[in-house]
Amino acid sequence: MPGTRQFAHAQVHAQTRTRERRQRLAHEAARLMAEDGVRDFHQAKLKAARRLGFVDDAALPRNREIEDALRQYQRLFHADAKPAELHRRREAALHALEFFAAFAPRLVGSVLEGTADAHSQVSLHLHSDDPESIARFLAEQGIPAQSRSRRLRLDRQRDLDVPVWLFAAEDLAFDVAVLPADCERQAPLSGIDERPMRRASAAQLRTLLTAEEIAGYGDG
Repeated sequence: MPGTRQFAHAQVHAQTRTRERRQRLAHEAARLMAEDGVRDFHQAKLKAARRLGFVDDAALPRNREIEDALRQYQRLFHADAKPAELHRRREAALHALEFFAAFAPRLVGSVLEGTADAHSQVSLHLHSDDPESIARFLAEQGIPAQSRSRRLRLDRQRDLDVPVWLFAAEDLAFDVAVLPADCERQAPLSGIDERPMRRASAAQLRTLLTAEEIAGYGDG
């Protein structure tokens, strides 16, 4: 029937238009993250939507789409500087993991995932059933830090507000979240794909850095 065919054609056209908008928004959000230092995926996609004049929530890309676009953008426009910036942050992360060894530390986020750039902070998870022990440890070491709170998804059913400490070391910004001790065995869910976060211990990060050095990525 002509009416049915026209309706189907209109549906396909609408889906194609939405997909193209999502792609444009993902690439603009990635550009904002790479060039303007926007770190939050949700903030990046909303800012991109405002810049492009899109008001349809259905066109907003998923975080994973933005991360994929960010990797592509970095390959195209920051291929020379990115490996050195990433390697520098991974070396600093290893020093931090060793420094916080008593708290079962793990590296998380863009420095581990490989999307870190000159704007990126180093993000760690520490584990302790006494969150104030981290504050005391930082104070004992003479490290001034600012406190924050962040909500993490432990699993599909549970959310948890955890303390976060922000400080600077080696001319880099650090973001340290303090999770309960039993979270050492089970990573919280990623805000990108709702799967358990990828995390790395000091030993795992050393292996990664060795591979980079063999490949020549750390030469700067």
